[in-house]
Amino acid sequence: MTGRRSILIWGGLLTAVLVSLFVNLGLWQWNKYDVKSRLQADLDTRSQGALVTLPAAPADAEALRHRHFVAHGEYDATRQVLIDNRVHEDRAGYHVLTPLRLAGSELYVLVNRGWVPALADHQQLPPAPVPPGSVEITGIAVVPGNRFFTLGEPQASDAWEPVWQNPDLERFRRAVPYPLHPVILQLDPAAADGFVRAWPRPDERADKHLSYALQWFGFAASTVGIWAWFLFRRRP
Repeated sequence: MTGRRSILIWGGLLTAVLVSLFVNLGLWQWNKYDVKSRLQADLDTRSQGALVTLPAAPADAEALRHRHFVAHGEYDATRQVLIDNRVHEDRAGYHVLTPLRLAGSELYVLVNRGWVPALADHQQLPPAPVPPGSVEITGIAVVPGNRFFTLGEPQASDAWEPVWQNPDLERFRRAVPYPLHPVILQLDPAAADGFVRAWPRPDERADKHLSYALQWFGFAASTVGIWAWFLFRRRP
């Protein structure tokens, strides 16, 4: 009995550890699925609302998120940045982010004008001309993430860096002498003066997260089933 009792104890502990691990992994994937699904639902609801003028005064990011805005102003070509490692149809390139000074205000908003392909010589930057003078644009406001994987810290320098790894609003805010909206406007596909605008959906790959979650929950159930079979099987 001592040997069997030891097996039951260690087997029970192993089962508890595995079930806890599998359930937590399943919940992690389920949470990612839920977050992406809710973001997509929010985008579908808010972006279909009436086109409104982007406020020329600071506003809360969540109040602006996923709303469809029209904005008037002038681009600041001196502070344009290209966001590296953006892929479109299996081709490497950049997203073009250009700050727009809102008419009648000192406030700026970053505008993502779309994707441009990288040149064969990656040391050279592709052309991304900025329209001069006053412009009118329309786009969807998105709140960029604040956790980025960065290959090394940006070098401290007075010179403007034209290529960044991530659309880091906090870094941009520290680098410019003017106030900035807490969102990025993704230029509408039909708007002028933009580039390729095949914007990814918030729920992209959400179905895979759901599939992974169900697999982990299945592993947990199978582990319990195997342990129950071992406990209650008839001994010869």
